Amino acid sequence: MCRLFGLSSAPRRSRATFWLLDAPDSLMVQSHRDPDGTGLGYFDPDGTPQVRKAPDAAYEDRDFAQEARQICSATFLAHIRLASTGSLTAPNTHPFQQDGRLFAHNGVVEDLTALEAHLGQDLALVAGETDSERVFALITREIRCARGDIGAGIERATRWIAAHLPVYSLNFVLTTPDQLWALRYPATHELYVLEREAGGSHGARHLDQSGSAGRLRVHSGDLADVPACVVASERMDEHPEWRLMEPGELLHITPDGSAERQVVLPDPPARPLGLSDLSDRAAHSQKAGG
Repeated sequence: MCRLFGLSSAPRRSRATFWLLDAPDSLMVQSHRDPDGTGLGYFDPDGTPQVRKAPDAAYEDRDFAQEARQICSATFLAHIRLASTGSLTAPNTHPFQQDGRLFAHNGVVEDLTALEAHLGQDLALVAGETDSERVFALITREIRCARGDIGAGIERATRWIAAHLPVYSLNFVLTTPDQLWALRYPATHELYVLEREAGGSHGARHLDQSGSAGRLRVHSGDLADVPACVVASERMDEHPEWRLMEPGELLHITPDGSAERQVVLPDPPARPLGLSDLSDRAAHSQKAGG
């Protein structure tokens, strides 16, 4: 399935190095399981969002995927895609950017015709074919309607989706220059959060994490001295305080680095999808292990 990773060291900017693909087994073995795009989003000191991404299957552009990227930002967002909808093009590759915010999603939302009709003229925010970017467009619209209140916009958009559209999974991470938001909904896929003290559980330790699937590595020497919050599709190290988010939980890492959490979607989707309800391609994207 797709992999999500978000990190906030707010209010401090920190330096981190990302390897978006670091699979230990051979290229030949890996090639049929490699992701359909890799991407990394962050913010310049003036708040300008930056996205680096490659839309091709990783075995076709492994140099991009394995290149170590040294980035400085207060928030980071990484995504490794197994496509459920949309071709392998740059507009379909996460993270997406709208109104100065970045967004990446893991899951499947269907009945895009109904979603597009609900978006109306705001469908102009969408450049690609994916359900993910359309979900982001609805969140962007609702944030605007809520006069810039990101939490309220997310809650309004996701409640509409849960009430009106077929939903398999709606896990996502959204970042701004100094804030991070993450939603797990429903219980289909896991999403973990680690509120990491400066230096980690042993003190004076840098951050060096790697997903068990070998798809993403992150290193930050700055986090030996700076606290951080990490959100990921899987526990990425042995730290004892990784916490599985509740279904329907919306996590907000504020500009001062504190964590706020609220269950905003207490009920299951009105039109839940199971794996057998998905197309072969979508089902593969959601159950693939690596």
